[in-house]
Amino acid sequence: MAPSLCAICKTERAYIKRPKNHAKLCRECFIRVFEDEIHHTITSSKLFYPGEKVAIGASGGKDSTVLASVLKTLNERYGYGLDLVLLSIDEGITGYRDDSLQTVKNNAVQYGMPLTIVGYKELYDWTMDEVVQTIGKKGNCTYCGVFRRQALDRGAKMLGIKHVVTGHNADDVAETVMMNLLRADLSRLSRSTSIVTGDNRSEVKRSKPLKYAYEKEIVLYAFHKKLEYFSTECIYSPEAFRGSARGLIKQLEKVRPSAILDIVRSGEDMARLVPGESPSSCGCKGQKAQAHVATAVEEGIGGCGSTNGRTPGGEMAALDKQLRENEEYAELEVDVTKTIPKPKQGEKETQKELPIRTSSAPSKGGRQVLGQCKRCGYMSSQEICQACTLLEGLNKNRPQIQI
Repeated sequence: MAPSLCAICKTERAYIKRPKNHAKLCRECFIRVFEDEIHHTITSSKLFYPGEKVAIGASGGKDSTVLASVLKTLNERYGYGLDLVLLSIDEGITGYRDDSLQTVKNNAVQYGMPLTIVGYKELYDWTMDEVVQTIGKKGNCTYCGVFRRQALDRGAKMLGIKHVVTGHNADDVAETVMMNLLRADLSRLSRSTSIVTGDNRSEVKRSKPLKYAYEKEIVLYAFHKKLEYFSTECIYSPEAFRGSARGLIKQLEKVRPSAILDIVRSGEDMARLVPGESPSSCGCKGQKAQAHVATAVEEGIGGCGSTNGRTPGGEMAALDKQLRENEEYAELEVDVTKTIPKPKQGEKETQKELPIRTSSAPSKGGRQVLGQCKRCGYMSSQEICQACTLLEGLNKNRPQIQI
């Protein structure tokens, strides 16, 4: 059997089968299409402006390493005019973060970007090792997530930077959508699907340029670009609820490759139900502004999560075939309503109503008003921010050192 040719250039041998839509590409075309899709997401969503100083949240993992590499490439190729720096958070996890920070330091040298490291210990007087020793592994990701988000903002503020980009990918967003659906948390669902969080009222805004990039494609990009990254999973994360959502989505992806982007788009659609929330999807509305991306879409390559990017094509033909099959099997169908006994003569037909689930603390909806925490001065919609609330509980349980 003759080797398959690349679906784009038609000349080189295809070595890569895209997880997003199973298109077969050569190495050069895959790298170019991957970068062009990120460029399309950035430009259509207007994430940056010329001369902006941007901090890349760098952990040393595949996502942040690829993000730094792609932004450096696109910044030089398209003249974004960005001043890029690396910002890392040291959570204080022995045997994990200390090793990954070495990778970040290597990347800083390779990409020629300044690096700043901010630690939990200096910000909160706690390391994650100490937090886990105090509360155990159950729920420790909640503490780390709250502390890390605030640490990124505070680190950016120290540097005089008002924009932080993170390596959250399509898989991460889909997992968050699934988690918030299971928690019935619509307001948080809205924030988690937004490609940009924070506005003019916020001291620091965060954005996700890799929002529509599949995790597997990020790994492929890092492999073929020979990027150095740290691949060990956090030693405290297996107990997290996110792991269950991740497992479910991976099973769906096996059956339907577009499932990840379908979940992301569904989350964006549901987010629009929240009053006062701004659109959370890519600004292109399914239109490909860049010629190379348009060519890729015609070949079935896909883009930032639009309809063309999520489906392999031929939907109408498949639908027509399905309709014809339905007609053939129509005679075999049974009308279940005919099997339900009708009320006797003189009896009224009653319909049972399902109970409506109520919450003891219903959400008021709408956009929250940002203020400042009375204790640490960090931006918060509450008088006491979540980080200070968690720290209060930790400090109460801190072992007292006897002199």
